[in-house]
Amino acid sequence: MKLFDVYPLFDIEIERGKGCNVWDTKGTEYLDLYGGHAVISVGHSHPRYLAALQEQASKLCFYSNSVINSLQQQLADRLGKASGYDDYQLFLINSGAEANENALKLASFHTGRKRVISFGKAFHGRTSLAVEATDNPKIVSPVNAGGHVTFVELGDIEGVRRELAKDDVAAVIIEGIQGVGGIRIPSADFLRQLREECDKTGTVLILDEIQSGYGRSGRFFAHQHADIRPDIITMAKGIANGFPMGAVLISPKFKPVYGMLGTTFGGNHLGCAAAIAVLDIFEEENLVDNAREVGRHLIDELRKIDGIKEIRGEGLMIGIEMEYPVKELRSRLIHDEKVFTGASGTNVIRLLPPLCLTREQADDFLTRFRRALANS
Repeated sequence: MKLFDVYPLFDIEIERGKGCNVWDTKGTEYLDLYGGHAVISVGHSHPRYLAALQEQASKLCFYSNSVINSLQQQLADRLGKASGYDDYQLFLINSGAEANENALKLASFHTGRKRVISFGKAFHGRTSLAVEATDNPKIVSPVNAGGHVTFVELGDIEGVRRELAKDDVAAVIIEGIQGVGGIRIPSADFLRQLREECDKTGTVLILDEIQSGYGRSGRFFAHQHADIRPDIITMAKGIANGFPMGAVLISPKFKPVYGMLGTTFGGNHLGCAAAIAVLDIFEEENLVDNAREVGRHLIDELRKIDGIKEIRGEGLMIGIEMEYPVKELRSRLIHDEKVFTGASGTNVIRLLPPLCLTREQADDFLTRFRRALANS
């Protein structure tokens, strides 16, 4: 059987990792400034994380949501405290796309409405309504194009007001920081205005923090820089450091009804153990503070480098926009300088390293990046 070939691949196979470094099958060491699309939050193969997985796996990996799983409540308690949302409710699933699907479904249940406002260059997933809310027609199939979503340019509050005035919008969904869209940051004023307009019209405000959340921006959630509280928050990626998990944080104003949401694998014992271990490490190693401090240093130093069009970002979610396509530069970084980075569109390099990245490792990256630029 062949694999269904939908991923353009580097000719590299990674077989092990430690902290912010990975090694391929030939023994070559790389500095990981991408973390597998922002998934690796506490570092590769963290001993505390591995011990938690091994201990839980030796007892029970999975049983269904038809019985009590006290690990789910332990995770809810820890996550509420860490995020500042201890009065919200937690629903656990397996991925970011699932988180957004359930958030949008819940918003429609709550309002009785069908339409969704999303934003230019948004990415919310590749399934059903999540992909319809993603501003990339190439990945929206005819069955996904249901006419539910209206796109407004990021920052256009008047455009949002015009759509909300039609009184048929269930939800406004927005990323805390756009990742795939190029590390575009909605202004604090815009987020506050969205909150106000949603309140006025009884519309649900959903913050997609799947990539920008879990400490990456130097706050637990990126929207907390704007001092707002959404109705629903979605998360995944860094929540369990590579174990498949997603989550939805839900305001107390939403009342659960048996059967309205559901999942087979979501909130399984092994996943919860992984997620609790991540929060333990966050607390013990002050990783949110580290993301803020090391990220600020990286951004400050990158802005001193000639030849860069713009640096955007918060914490360890950073975009380096060039005046030209970055494909060759990324190739030099990975093949010559042994650094993994990501990309957004054609001209933006995306940095999403593990949150344990040290200042010394950041400086090492800067040296390699300058060298790659000089050889371009």
